[in-house]
Amino acid sequence: MIKDHVLQLILARLEEDLALARQAAQAAHEAATHEESLAENKYDTRGLEAAYLAAGQSRRVEELRQALSLYQNLQLRPFDAERGIQLTALVRLVDGRGEEQTLFLGPDAAGLKVLAGDRQVMVITPRSPLGQRLLGRGEGDEIELTLAGASRCYEVLEVG
Repeated sequence: MIKDHVLQLILARLEEDLALARQAAQAAHEAATHEESLAENKYDTRGLEAAYLAAGQSRRVEELRQALSLYQNLQLRPFDAERGIQLTALVRLVDGRGEEQTLFLGPDAAGLKVLAGDRQVMVITPRSPLGQRLLGRGEGDEIELTLAGASRCYEVLEVG
């Protein structure tokens, strides 16, 4: 799997998500300012609820815009075994049950998933618990991670 292809998929997904978020923000803003949103009495909160929704949608647009900008300016780096896993690494892991997953260590947009060929790639960031544990590691290394009281062990199969 080629990192450049994964990056292009991430960029395309962020652009799609941003376009949808802008439409949702516009619709929420129109609903918040529409005459039907005016309160009919002191207990009528339609307008207030619509304004909260519009504000939340606007924040989501800004988050996506910032993430897209980060990825547009991202310089992919080849894996350096001496430095270990760093930002822009494409990592294939296997857990103790034999389940594999492929991760892209990116600057933002954690949880975003793209399909690269027959493999799903999930974006994680260095700020995540797994991202922190992966930094500096290499192929063959084992990582133990405890989340919500459950311990999981991973082996790094491949780094690109």
